[in-house]
Order: sequence, then C-alpha cells, then structure tokens
Amino acid sequence: MTVDDEPRGGDPSTGDGGTAKRRRSIGRIIGMSLYGLFAAIVVVALIAASAVVWTIQRSFPQLDGTVELAGLAGEVEVLRDELGVPTIVAGSSDDLFFAQGFVHAQDRFWEMDFRRHVTSGRVSELFGESQLPTDLFLRTLGWREIAEQEVAALDEETRGYYEAYADGVNAYLADHDGAEASFEYAVLGLQNPDYRIEPWSAVDSIAWLKAMAWDLRSNVETETERALMAQDFSTEQITQLFPGYPFDRNPVIAPTLTPVDLLPATPETSGFSSASVPTPPVEGETDAAAAVIDWGAVDGVVEAAAALLGGVGEGIGSNSWVVSGELTASGKPLLANDPHLGASLPSVWHQSHLRCAPVSEECPFDVAGFGFSGVPGIIIGHNRDIAWGFTNLTTDVTDLYIERIDGDSYWRDGQLVPLETRTETVEVAGGDPVTLEIRSTVHGPIVSGLTSDFTAIAADPVIPHGSGATAPDAEPAGSEYAVSLRWTALEPGSTAASIFALDEATDFATFRDAAALFDVPAQNLVYADREGNIGYQTPGRLPIRGAGDGSLPQPGWDSAYDWQGMIPFAELPVVYNPDEGYIVTANNAVVDPDYRYFLTSDWDYGWRAARITELVQRKAASGPLTADDMRDIQADAQFWMGKRLAAAYADVTTDDARTDAALALLDDWDAQNSADSAAAAYANVLWDELVANMFVREREVAAPAGSQSRMFLVVDRLLDESTDPWWTNEGLGISGQREMLERTADDAAERLAGLQGDDPTRWEWGSLHAITLTSDTFGSSGIAPIEWLFNRGPYPVAGGTSVVDATGWVLGSDSFATVTVPSMRMVVDLADLDASRWNHLTGTSGHAFHPNYTDQTETWQRREMTPWAFSDDAVRAAATDELRLVPAS
Repeated sequence: MTVDDEPRGGDPSTGDGGTAKRRRSIGRIIGMSLYGLFAAIVVVALIAASAVVWTIQRSFPQLDGTVELAGLAGEVEVLRDELGVPTIVAGSSDDLFFAQGFVHAQDRFWEMDFRRHVTSGRVSELFGESQLPTDLFLRTLGWREIAEQEVAALDEETRGYYEAYADGVNAYLADHDGAEASFEYAVLGLQNPDYRIEPWSAVDSIAWLKAMAWDLRSNVETETERALMAQDFSTEQITQLFPGYPFDRNPVIAPTLTPVDLLPATPETSGFSSASVPTPPVEGETDAAAAVIDWGAVDGVVEAAAALLGGVGEGIGSNSWVVSGELTASGKPLLANDPHLGASLPSVWHQSHLRCAPVSEECPFDVAGFGFSGVPGIIIGHNRDIAWGFTNLTTDVTDLYIERIDGDSYWRDGQLVPLETRTETVEVAGGDPVTLEIRSTVHGPIVSGLTSDFTAIAADPVIPHGSGATAPDAEPAGSEYAVSLRWTALEPGSTAASIFALDEATDFATFRDAAALFDVPAQNLVYADREGNIGYQTPGRLPIRGAGDGSLPQPGWDSAYDWQGMIPFAELPVVYNPDEGYIVTANNAVVDPDYRYFLTSDWDYGWRAARITELVQRKAASGPLTADDMRDIQADAQFWMGKRLAAAYADVTTDDARTDAALALLDDWDAQNSADSAAAAYANVLWDELVANMFVREREVAAPAGSQSRMFLVVDRLLDESTDPWWTNEGLGISGQREMLERTADDAAERLAGLQGDDPTRWEWGSLHAITLTSDTFGSSGIAPIEWLFNRGPYPVAGGTSVVDATGWVLGSDSFATVTVPSMRMVVDLADLDASRWNHLTGTSGHAFHPNYTDQTETWQRREMTPWAFSDDAVRAAATDELRLVPAS
C-alpha cells in the first residue's frame, strides 16, 4: 500500500489524526529525500563513470579513414588485423619510418614518454621527490649523453630514419595532448597538473637501446656476490658455490667454428660494412658513467624504473634455435626464438610489418617482427629473404675496480691522478632542484656509496694479487677505498645503425655486416634464409682483459688489470651450415675452453640448452621437424632439478603422513611443471626450502642463493657427496644429508599446506606460480582503484626457472610468482613465411581497456601462437582496419 492509499483522518477527540498526518507527511518527505539522494548519487556515479569511460577511450587510436599529416611526402597505408598488429606500406623509407613513429605513438605514447624520462634521469619531473633516487642513478649512468654522441656519429641516411620517425611521433602529438594521448596523463594530472608533453627526438629513441643493454648486462651482480663472499668464506667454498660451466654434460653453442675464409664473401654493394665499425677506446676516453642503485629504497607512486632497471633478475636470458632443411618436413629451415625478460604491462615488444611499395634500392624494406615502441625498425623477425633471432650472450662486459682514493685524486701506477667530476641538476615536480656530483676514474664512475653491496666491498675489499698485481705491502696509501664500474655500453657505439642493416640484409654476408655493427648488448645471433642456409654469429663489443678475469673486483691502481682492447669481429665465433643440421643457443657457453679469448666464467649453466638439444634430436630421429614441433619445444616445462630431487627422495620417508603423501606425488611425476600439477608444486617448494636450509637459514653468514641455474649444479654435486659440511646446519639442528632431506621435506609440505591446503592432491603449480600483469607505472601505486584500472590477472602459468618454458621466479623469496617471462615467442617457416607464427605477453596496445591491451595474454598463457601473415595477399585478407595517412593539403 502506498502512502496515498493509507486511511485518512483519525479520532478527533484524541487529536491523533493530525499527528498521524504530520508523521505521514514527514515520512513522505524523508522517503522522497532519500530517493532523491539515491537518484542523485546514481546520476553522479553514472556521470563519473561516463567521464572515466570517455577519458579512457578518447586516446584510443583511429584505425580507419584518412588522416592528413604535415611532413609526409606520399600516401601511406596502415593495415591492422584483429590483434591490432599494423602493416605499414609506404613509397619511401622516410615515409615508412615516419608512419611507424605515428603508429607507435597511437598505440604506446605514454610508454614511450615514460621510457625517455627513465633513460634521461627525469622521472622526478613526472612523479616528484619519491623518484629522486631513480634519477640520481640514471644521471650517473649518463645514457642520454652517450645517445647524443651516437646520434652525432650516425651516417646521414641512418640519422634520417631516426629523424623521420621522430617527425611521425610529433605529427601525432600535434593533435594529441594530455589525456588525448593516453589515459595515464589524466591520472598523472591528479598529482602533477602542470606536466606538458615535449616533442620527440632521435636521441629519445637511441637512449632506450642503452636501457636494454643494462637489462642484459650480464654478471656484475655475480661478481658482487663473490666479492662479498670473499670477506667471510674460503676460496674453496666460493669455488664450490660458483663452479665452472659443466662442459662435460651440457652443450656449447659453437663446438666447431667455421673458418672465416669459408664464409660467403661480403658483396661490394653492401650498404653496411664491418669495416666502418668505429674502434672503441682502449682506456677511459669517455666521460660517461654508470652506477647501480639499491632499488629497494625507492618507494612512491612509480616503482617501474626499479623493475625496469634493477638487477638482472632470475630468469633473464633467452632461447633460440634454428634447424636446417635437412631435418624439416618442408626442406627449408625453421627458426624459433623466445627472449626472456622481466614481465611488464604493456609488453616490452610491439609487433609490426614495414613494407616499401615497391621494394627498391632507395626503399629496401619488407620486414616484420618485434620492435620497441619509441625505436624505428624491427629488432627481431624476418624479411623476405632471411630470419634471425637473439639470445643474451652472457659474456662479461662489466668489471668492478677497487680504487685507492686520496682526497680529490686516485692512485694509478704509482702516481696520483685527479678524479674526473661532473655536475647534474635534477628537476623535481613539486620540489626544489637537486644537484648531483659524479666522480669517475679511468675505469668509470665511483659506485660505492650508492648501494649497500658496493659500499660493503669498498669498506673491506678482498684484493686479488696475481700476475701483474701490486703486492699487498706496496699497495698505495690513501684516505679511502672506492669501487668503480666499467661497462662497454658507456662508450658510443653503432647498435642504432645495426637495426636497419639487419632489416635489409639478404644473405649471410650482409647479415654478418649488420652483426658487426651490433655492439651492445652482446647477443647470440642465429640465422636462416630461404635458400636453405643456417648460421650463427657472435656480435658485440667484448673486452680483452689483462691480468684479471673479471670474476672479482680488480685493483684499479694497477694498469695490468685494465682492458687491453676489444676482440676483433673477424675472430668472434661464427658457424655456417654445421654438420649437425641445427644450432641451439640458450645463454649457455658459446665455445669450449680452447677458444683463444676469455669471454666469461659466468655462463648460464646450460640446462635449457641441453633440453632443447635433446628434444631437437629426438624429434628429428622420429621424423622431419615441423613448425608444430618447434612450438612444442618452446612449451616444454621439464624441471631438471625436480627430476634430480625425485631421485634423491626415492627412499626417503618421514613420520608425517602429509609429508609422505607429498613425497609420493614425485613417484610417477613426469617432471613437467604443468600448471595443474600437484607434484610440480611440491617439487618447486621442496627445491626452494632445500636451498634455504642448506645455505641461508640460521647460518652465521648466509651464502647467496642467486642463480637457480648455478644452484642446480651445486646441489647436484652435493647430492653425490653425502658427507659434505653443507649438509649440516647447526642453527637448524640438522646433522648430515639424511636429516637435511627429511627436515626439508617436512618444511616444504607444511609451507605448501599453508598456501593451498592440507590435501596434497589439490595442490597446483599454476596458481602458486601465477603472474599478475602490472603496469610499469601506476600498477604499483598502492592505490587500489588506480591499480585496478591498469593491472590484469593473476594468470596461472606453467614452466619455471631454468626450464625451456622459462617463467622465472626468485629463489629464496617469499613468493613463487612469475617475474620473468618468455616475453615473446616466434617460429619462422622459411618455406612459407605466411605459415610462421608469433605471440607476446600482452597486446599491441598500451591503452588500458583497449581490446588489444591484453588480448594475447591467454594465448601466451597456453603456450600457443597465432598466424603471422606476411605476403601482401595474406596481410590484406587478415586486415580488419585500414587507415590512410596522406600529406597535409
């Protein structure tokens, strides 16, 4: 009954009627007021939601129709498929890269803008004082100054490509500012309303290549670990925990090198030549500097620079391999690649296809694959003639030096030399500028004082004294020790030109020309062509060391320990059409110990390489290989250490029913880290607990757990040495191998029960090892609604660390969550390029809520790939959108 239907009137003698009427009136007013308030809230919420939706969507790219752009010389087609992957068709190289700049800005400009603030040490200009430690580190690194030198050194044609790309980005920015460029600018405006987007430049593009080189810099963390261990552990213990590469059991990339005189000759018409590669200075002839910051101290709105530029991280590496037509069903080569990098949202990669119409000497590009937003060209992929893949070379290109400082000078071969200094001013949003003074020696910047590890090394250095080293009693006196860093990427190089040389290479000779220009980061390059050839080339600027091997910090006051130059490109390892019919690279040792030059003592230990080699051999023995076989190898999740632990625990039982039930899971396990596997969950937790109990927990001085690849070999050998002292941990009350294994089994079962319940059959590796895709900027803001806008997941995943399906997690941490990933996967079929396949972690778009933001993630999660159209007919058949870019009238 409504209010108007209630009985009217009342007993006049009592006066109740008036009171009741007033109450009813008040009730109606309150009801109407509450209804109005509710309605108002709903309206406001709808308006707010609509405003958010409008703000989010206003930056989505235009995909169809015609756009007039000042700076274009001719019309350009941009064809996109349902994944948003663009094929750009242009009549000139300048228009091609102009359009790529425009498209990258459409899809990813916030990512590009943030990256250039990172590489130039200007993150505080975006997010304020909380990011000051990040900027102090990056200014010390000096990437932008080196990028400026590299731009100045480029040949006119290559510089023109970068400038055309920048013009395309700026053509987009001419009509897009703030939230029209990306939703992130609307969120940034809540904190920093005065921020304005600056024009793009060629230096912005090239500086990002330095960031990638830092991410793949190799062993400086391992060198630091050894240096700190040397203060508390014996040489024998350090050698035991940092063993050499197991050449007797795991493969090398190039067991037999191809003599250079048997390689195809470089045509005289080649546009790029290794003869033009500049020779880097032998000693400190650059004022560039590098450093490492303790990222754990950085907190605030943005943690992305920390994730991007922190330690190399567990699982950074890659797989690539190539199989000749002698072993394939088509009779032509197959090439596979999946680089392992830190997980990011959006993915570090952007897929695209760049095509000249027609392909000519003036416009030579018809190339597709993966690149970086903010950088023109294709980094990894194929053109109409060849395909190539990358993995990290893992050679040692960074060295720490212990310097003897005396006031404003340092000792050098018995003489005091003035420290080089430079001053930087860091602008801070909402705060005062900060002045930074950077000190450098001939080797590089002083990095002690920036991180606790480097500072600890300087406080109590353990200095090697070998051939050529100063004797301890002759060590120069001074007021302090300091630690400096030398890194090959802090000298101007030619990688910026190598990208285009790779993109237009047509055979192994021109491919090697391009490789000669690719100086940092040092990479393994695998090759295949449509003529049926396969190959491998080590590129990179690789130092020739003096008295030391770079495994520990060297005495900087003795020039005998200085780098003596770089290995000539002609003497770097190369393989062409090997008898085996395949080449496998997975960050393992490149060559055997007989190679003339020392490369490193810190290779990945080769478990992934061994497994890939085994699978290639097995599949080849059972029949010709196909693209499906290559995909299946990429998806292999065999956990080598899990197999080893299952064997070690075969006769171990405990007095705990839950623990014994957990151990029983290992009895018939296939050793695959499948997402739904209970045995995989227990095996990985068991592994983590074993390393902690043996080397970390309750030890007077904990030994660094570090690389799982390394610890696989350490523990494998210790399992055969039951009386080794590492099996005893008095702090835990454990004496001997048997007690250690039993205690660890109990600890692992208890830990996993706390995470996933008491029933071992219901445990799952995938959910324990899940990945949450976290935005590189606002995804770690600490503000839940903002994080919800940008982050996605969690997604349960298979794989693991030192597994072919390399979804890495951090040994010794509180979590098994995936932190490093196969950032992309590709299989190139040289018999039919349209039959090739590809995929990457997230999607083409960097715009939250865009259909292409994370539309490739579930495919990635399932270890699947999608068709990769290349021919004009296939591209046009797959196209769902067509945008015409035309010169402004």
